[in-house]
Amino acid sequence: MVKRSRGIPTPTIIDRDLPHQIALPDDLCTDRNYTLIRRFLGEHSLTCRTRSVIAVWDDGKQEQWRLHCFAAREAAAAFLDHFGGIMFDPKRDRENGRARGIWRRQGAYERILELGPLSVPEVLRN
Repeated sequence: MVKRSRGIPTPTIIDRDLPHQIALPDDLCTDRNYTLIRRFLGEHSLTCRTRSVIAVWDDGKQEQWRLHCFAAREAAAAFLDHFGGIMFDPKRDRENGRARGIWRRQGAYERILELGPLSVPEVLRN
């Protein structure tokens, strides 16, 4: 069994202590976009933890999304205003509020290639 590092909080603790979460498609958080996100957080003195969640749509399509988790609502709002994304409520959006549950999305899947200043790298577009 793999042991958890003492410096990494459990998913339950992240959801409890950092309840203001912004979801971005995982493809938008790679390459130069990762650098843009880290630079924005540094310039605004914001701290966040990231987590992953699997989004599942009514048509059965699945996609991994990255959650940027903040303690303060104002920090999450600044991140959302700059990058876009979707507000994610860990108690409402996961299956029965389970820390490791999936994210049930309504409607049909539609891939997001650009959002605010972020765009999916060319190598990941196909």
